[in-house]
Amino acid sequence: MRSILFVALASALFVSSFTLAMSPGHAPLPPEFSAIAEENPHPFLPIAGVLKHPRCMNCHVSGESPRQGDLSKIHSPPVKRGPDGRGQGMKCTSCHRVKNGPVIPGAPDWHLAPLSMAWEGLNESDLCRTLTDQTKNGGRSPEALADHMLNDALVGWAWNPGGKRTPVPVSKEEFGVLLQSWIAAGAPCP
Repeated sequence: MRSILFVALASALFVSSFTLAMSPGHAPLPPEFSAIAEENPHPFLPIAGVLKHPRCMNCHVSGESPRQGDLSKIHSPPVKRGPDGRGQGMKCTSCHRVKNGPVIPGAPDWHLAPLSMAWEGLNESDLCRTLTDQTKNGGRSPEALADHMLNDALVGWAWNPGGKRTPVPVSKEEFGVLLQSWIAAGAPCP
């Protein structure tokens, strides 16, 4: 029964992604995401592929310093998290404005994710469990998580990071399809 459910979910995800990809103005899912879906038909795995991208991981750190760039190097100049994730001494918004500058990225309310939402070093299963743990995620249901990931301006920066920074590897619309497929399956963790 479980195998049938996984095949059905993988098929639904494929059909939804294919339909969206074939819509005018949408590119197909990148090959690495198609491979994830084919090899592991669990609906969270393509989502984890997005969340583990440097655009997300650089701010979902387990230490006191954010990362930066596609190589996730320690932030320069050196800055510390601070009690509210907005910087200690020098605040994040001292440099990061409400929109991208010529060199420095920006989005409204630039800050690190809370330590409870640190994803650094987590495998896909632990990432999913952390993400869905309402004691860690600000009390968000799976639907509220999807809303946060698709509509929060700071999170949305990942799709338009400016400069030579690489955006997350799927469009926001495609990511929405992945999230909805996962939620429709009951938001299971691998």
